[in-house]
Amino acid sequence: MTNYPHPIGSDRRRGPFRAGERVQLTDSKGRKYTTMLTDDGYFQSTRGNFRHKVLIGAPEGTVFETETGHMLQALRPLIADYLLSMPRGATPIYPKDSAQIVQHGDVFPGARVFEAGVGSGGLTLSLLAAIGPEGHLTSVERRGEFAEIAQANVESWYGPAVPPWDLFVGDANDALDEMAEESLDHVILDMLAPWESIVHAARALRSGGVIVGYVTTTTQLSRFVEKLRDSEFFTEPDAFETVMRSWHLDGLAVRPNHSMVGHTGFLVIARRIARNSMPLIPKRRPAPAAHSEPPEWETWSAQDLPEREISEKKLRKVRRDVAHRADVELSGTSALGDNSDRIRRTLDEETRRRNERRYGQRREERENADPGSDREMAERHEGEL
Repeated sequence: MTNYPHPIGSDRRRGPFRAGERVQLTDSKGRKYTTMLTDDGYFQSTRGNFRHKVLIGAPEGTVFETETGHMLQALRPLIADYLLSMPRGATPIYPKDSAQIVQHGDVFPGARVFEAGVGSGGLTLSLLAAIGPEGHLTSVERRGEFAEIAQANVESWYGPAVPPWDLFVGDANDALDEMAEESLDHVILDMLAPWESIVHAARALRSGGVIVGYVTTTTQLSRFVEKLRDSEFFTEPDAFETVMRSWHLDGLAVRPNHSMVGHTGFLVIARRIARNSMPLIPKRRPAPAAHSEPPEWETWSAQDLPEREISEKKLRKVRRDVAHRADVELSGTSALGDNSDRIRRTLDEETRRRNERRYGQRREERENADPGSDREMAERHEGEL
């Protein structure tokens, strides 16, 4: 930490612009650009060009004229701006959903939180801000590449002063089983089949603790809610989604904008009841045919759910980008450094192992091929001649 070139904690959000930190530029049409300031950097866009040295040492909020005569405004990005512009492997939970999880889930300072499914670290940023230095966050991600990207994004935002946080690669249920009983205040599940973790979460949650599920489809929503009810460990679940619509403001011409952030996912929130209690059964008139036969989702498992695949090429690019960003933050220049060298060696080694594996598979296929088919092909070829 002694060699870290930027202020630590809240001071990193204050003061003049410094080489090695990110800045958000806004042009006269409201379009935003995020860039990393370097001593040797040069910004180019259709709305203006300038050398980074113009901003280094300038106060935040500076409005300045570029070399091409365009006006730009410079500010440090807010956490919502950073989340939408940071390198990503998996699609992050959007700020509108992160805010609802923190608020409706009552993630308080000092809370002990478990997060399953880190993705690119979007929700992790908000959870760490909510729990503060007195809390603790445990995050589990089943894909090592996503965990690597998420860790780089979190460390880039917080610097060395990351609030207490443990990140593991593995299975969420195994991690929950290793937790002490009643040791958690919150369990947040951002995964394909959150119902598979209900029993494990119930054991680790304290009485009154909160479970939050983030799912994207109605079939996942229905199954998770019904499994929560069947478990008899939780209160009646609440489920909702959040849509966000911005507005056009120009004098008396006030109207909603044509585009909006609509459906991204459903949130399900329930509370852990006491160990010696049974949940209340809500008195409601059953909907016709709602429970007349086993629901369709009883016949499929998590493997049947579609999951968006991320190409290996894109993942390699994102991993190189976050490593280079770490070099820029430390050196204040655009030159490649130790982090870029490390990730290059790692990717080269992964490529070598992948090629060896593919070669071994092709060799095994040739060895297992029917030799008779080769002889028949040769005889046919001789006959044609």
